[in-house]
Order: sequence, then C-alpha cells, then structure tokens
Amino acid sequence: MNYHPDSAGSVSCYRHVDRRAGVICQRCDRPICADCMHAASVGFHCPHCVANTRQRVVFSLGFSPNVTFALLGLNVLIFFLSIVTGQRLQADYLLWDGYVVNGEWYRLLTAGFLHSDILHLAFNCFALWILGRSLEQFLGRARFITLYLVSILGGSFGVLLLEPNVAVVGASGGIFGLFGAMVVAQRSLGVNIWSSGLGPVLAINLFITFSVPTISVGGHLGGLFAGGVVAFIFLAATKARLSDWLAVGSASFFGFCLALMSIFLASNPLF
Repeated sequence: MNYHPDSAGSVSCYRHVDRRAGVICQRCDRPICADCMHAASVGFHCPHCVANTRQRVVFSLGFSPNVTFALLGLNVLIFFLSIVTGQRLQADYLLWDGYVVNGEWYRLLTAGFLHSDILHLAFNCFALWILGRSLEQFLGRARFITLYLVSILGGSFGVLLLEPNVAVVGASGGIFGLFGAMVVAQRSLGVNIWSSGLGPVLAINLFITFSVPTISVGGHLGGLFAGGVVAFIFLAATKARLSDWLAVGSASFFGFCLALMSIFLASNPLF
C-alpha cells in the first residue's frame, strides 16, 4: 500500500485517509493517527497489529508441549544412566577444551544434557518446564528445539571464551537461551518484562550466576546471548514472511558458526 502526502507534505493514516498520521507503527511500519495509536513498551502499535498480537498470545488449552516433555525425559534418563555407569557418561561427554581440541566436537552439545547432582538436574528441569511450555507453543516445535540446541552451543561457546580449561556440564546454557528468547518475545509483543515478572527472575538468576563460584558464568551468558539472537532471527523471518524451514535453517547456521568459533577457541584460548 502506498501512502501519499497531502498538500502540506504530511502522510495520512492508513486507516483514516482524512487524518494526518502522527507516528509509524513499530510492528508493520504503517502510518497511524492519534486514534489508532496503542502504546507499547517501545513506540506505538496500530489496531491491526494489536489484534494479531492478542490472537497469537491466546494459547490453545489443548496444546501438548511434546518437545519440552522429550527434553525433560532425556535429561532425567541421562542423569540416572550416569549414576548407573558410575559417572562414566560424565567423563565421556562433558565439555573441556582439551577434549574438543582432540576432535571430540560432539561435547559442545552433549555436555548440555549432563548434570552434576540431583539439585542441578531439578533446578534446570523446573526452569525448562516453566519456560519451555510457553515458548514451544509460541514458536512452534521445530523453532523451539532449534532454539534450545543452539542455546546449548552458545553456552559452550561462552565457556570456551571466558572459562577455558574448566570442565563443565549442565543444561544451563539451554535454559538461559530460553530466558533470552523469552525477553525478546515479550518485548516484541509490547510486554514490559519487569511487569510480567520475567525481568526480576532473570536478574535474580544472573545475580546467582556471578555470586556462586561453582556456576559457569560463560555458560549462562553464552546461552543467554545465543537464545536472544535466535529469537531475533525468528522474529525477522516472521516479519519477512519466510517459511519455518528458512527460519530454522538460518538459526541452525548461526549455531554452526558458534560451534566453529568454539572449536577455534579450544585451540586458541583468549585467557
């Protein structure tokens, strides 16, 4: 649709052609007048985008978060298998730069499914359950599993960037990736993360991350960064009306780049 300026050089509202547009909708970039302006966390949205947003966030009560269930089951299964095998799985699949240098690149991903103890497992599974159900339905199953796996790779990248020579296990990179994606998702919907409760929860988790010496700062920050980037990729793909497979492919390529940079850092640590 084209928007033509009037005699005074002003652009008219796309819904009311006889009224002067005051701002541009932050979601669809169309000019809107004062009556069509709906305040968002950043700028204003038009009535059409507000209606679509409300429709998207009304989730189906019958939706089953199968991917979240599968990830939870896999984490629990692997934890008990590691106990049965006398922690052999920990040694064979944890993340450590020395193993990555020797060609065991799979550890960049497998370490994200190992846990040091039952409390570590319980905390991560609880966070995965809370965040995963909403994001899986909001993003769709293919995008959600891509987000989670790329976030684990982001966590591994953060570890090798900030904490080389440290052996690491845990799904925290994936969990913090969900946090990052949730922040981006809520902001895109015009939701204030401090009012929704997400901001305080994330702030508390970051405080704990920097306060407890045994927690991997690199893993948490790397996952948070990766999850936010993947969410931006998905939102950009949606706005450009790209297919799910192009969106997933773009996010997967980003994950591949993270893996390549992690391998490089394993051989060439910065610290």
